[in-house]
Amino acid sequence: MNEKITIYHGSQDVVEFPEIRTARFHKDFYFGFYCTLFYEQAKRWAVRFRGKGVINEYIYEPNSHLKVLSFQEMTEEWLDFIVSCRLGNPHDYDVVEGPMANDTIFNYVQNFADGKISREAFWALAKFKRPTHQISFHTVNALRTLTFVKGHEVIDEE
Repeated sequence: MNEKITIYHGSQDVVEFPEIRTARFHKDFYFGFYCTLFYEQAKRWAVRFRGKGVINEYIYEPNSHLKVLSFQEMTEEWLDFIVSCRLGNPHDYDVVEGPMANDTIFNYVQNFADGKISREAFWALAKFKRPTHQISFHTVNALRTLTFVKGHEVIDEE
């Protein structure tokens, strides 16, 4: 039996009906609807542009019929997958979950992808960063695993 999990999405708006949006650039796990297990991380996403935003809460009920890729930690496979996605290569997973290449890690990923640093240098730089989490939904069937609970405004208090 699948366990229901509470996840969060930080945004500028209440997102009762999630959708997959394409952007000008490719994200860690390609185009998708991104959430996290960590409330504080969702808050950082929500307030990053205007100092205030909305945290949307969902219940995620995994579906064993979907194609899911899960990374428990930053690994060689994770790094190669992110580099491929950020270079614009799509994949056929419904859901992808794992650590997030935050702004600092993203710079290291980009430097590695551009050949400016070695794989070994990437791991040396990345090992001291705080844990992050993201789960991305890439198909309509994946979005159907989400049930909207509520959205509420948050303000950057720093």
